[in-house]
Amino acid sequence: MIFFVKLQQLFSINILVNQGVLIPENLQNLEINLVTSDSRDVTAQSIFIAYKGTTSDGHQYLAAAILAGAQVLIVEDSQKIPANFLGLTVKVQNAKRLLSALAAQLYGNPSEKLICFGVTGTNGKTSMTYLIEHFLQSVNQQVGIIGTVEHRVGEKKWPTSLTTPNATTLQKRLADFVDEGARYAAMEVSSHALDQDRASDVHFDVAIFTNLTLDHLDYHKDMKNYFQAKQKLFTELLWNSKKAPRFAIVNIDDDYGRTLRIADHTLIWTYGQNSSADFCFNVLQTTVDGTEFELKIKNEKFKVKSPLIGDFNVANVVAAIAAVTCVGIPLPQSLKNIEKFKGIPGRLQRVSEMSKKIFIDYAHTPDALEKTLKTLALIKQKNKLITVFGCGGDRDTSKRPIMGQIAEKYSDHIIVTSDNPRTENPDKIISDIKAGIKNQVDSEPDREKAITQAIRIATRDDIVVIAGKGHEDYQIIGEQKNYFSDYKTALKFN
Repeated sequence: MIFFVKLQQLFSINILVNQGVLIPENLQNLEINLVTSDSRDVTAQSIFIAYKGTTSDGHQYLAAAILAGAQVLIVEDSQKIPANFLGLTVKVQNAKRLLSALAAQLYGNPSEKLICFGVTGTNGKTSMTYLIEHFLQSVNQQVGIIGTVEHRVGEKKWPTSLTTPNATTLQKRLADFVDEGARYAAMEVSSHALDQDRASDVHFDVAIFTNLTLDHLDYHKDMKNYFQAKQKLFTELLWNSKKAPRFAIVNIDDDYGRTLRIADHTLIWTYGQNSSADFCFNVLQTTVDGTEFELKIKNEKFKVKSPLIGDFNVANVVAAIAAVTCVGIPLPQSLKNIEKFKGIPGRLQRVSEMSKKIFIDYAHTPDALEKTLKTLALIKQKNKLITVFGCGGDRDTSKRPIMGQIAEKYSDHIIVTSDNPRTENPDKIISDIKAGIKNQVDSEPDREKAITQAIRIATRDDIVVIAGKGHEDYQIIGEQKNYFSDYKTALKFN
């Protein structure tokens, strides 16, 4: 669906009305169909918004936007506007925030028409949205998903390159969900998105905090900033939400979860193995086929069987159950329906077509890798755990030796390889990883060769885990993005 809103109506939001923005008479009836910070998308019916980003300054593209036909510019630095521009200029202090507000207005504030779940944390976001979708679909509810793997609702899918898209795409996608008849939306909310105000005009019903561990310090610089970005979902965004009641679902096994500040007038439900949690779980048994656990809610106890493997996946299941219970899905139905869950692409995903025990996992942080390897080490019995992994180039380097140390702790055989090396030398990345490993290990920068080697040396009862890329179907080497799938690569050697 294409949206058109008259400029005068679009500018009726408080943030502009309070500034006393006057629209020239010749532009009042201008129909706007796009609000964007990308000059390549600009037409005569677009509003171009310029702000200084983390890697470039949008004011550099004002001339290009004008040449493409932009008649309305929103800027933070009016001195950079070309002298020949005759259209409307609006100067604001925070253009990113205004981009989000205008995008929501343009698409009819779609989050107000949906029951919205927002999931944030270092790990577990994708799993959580898939689980929420499963529980809701099991009771015949239509759900839209926004996240790392894809955007989808029903049979309709859109590709994605970001965990949380830019504000314009986000609001457009929520509007698509409404148009497709969805009643619910479950979305991953990244720390980058929160810091950059991409989701500031989503009205959340339920916000979920999974955990916070080492990652993204190339962007946030330190853990304090990283946590403050995540915190924003539970303070500013929940405070501004028009929904009532509002819920926060918080993992209190996590140190940061226990210190999380939450907006007033929000109902808080906690989960974890901590005995004080509202949704308290205890893992009874883990096998290669799934996990059995006990769930305690108030004074009631339930025995639950999940097809997912490991304590961390039990935590995800419990949080998702709590989240859908918030919005009225009966607990007994969710406890029953988890047994039918088919899993998440690239999240401890078994290569089911192979007789050997091969798992594909997205673990690309120290915490995620440790949880995955610890789980598999517990169920390997007397057999070997063979680990293939690498670290991304042009990203946080501090985690590389830590991940090497973790891999050595739990694995019987390690092959260090490339992830997405990007513009870094793959051998340098491998060297950084090996700095955390005490003993001699194999290394092979060609990821396909590394996977081949691991599968060939594995016996039928050994476990091979290929970690780091999960669902991704590409590998970035230099500036080139090439097709590559861990799953399909493994299948070549069946």
